[in-house]
Amino acid sequence: MAERRVNVGWAEGLHARPASIFVRAATAAGVPVTIAKEGGNPVNAASMLAVLGLGAQGGEEIVLASDAEGADAALDRLAKLVAEGLDELPETV
Repeated sequence: MAERRVNVGWAEGLHARPASIFVRAATAAGVPVTIAKEGGNPVNAASMLAVLGLGAQGGEEIVLASDAEGADAALDRLAKLVAEGLDELPETV
């Protein structure tokens, strides 16, 4: 299983707008991805309610994971999005 550990770059954490950006990127990734807080249960990264339910705060470490073929590239793109706290969905995701 491929995984990436990354700190949340959005100051407000994965709430409302940042969560929406992340969920759209996870959905567009083309592979199933899970997201979890350190030591927490992984949830579907393409589910807005699940991502909001994590309560991930700015600067907090999260774990992105997938066991699908091609997961490394998708996880790299998602990790960059989260770490940089981008305000818009990148075209390459």
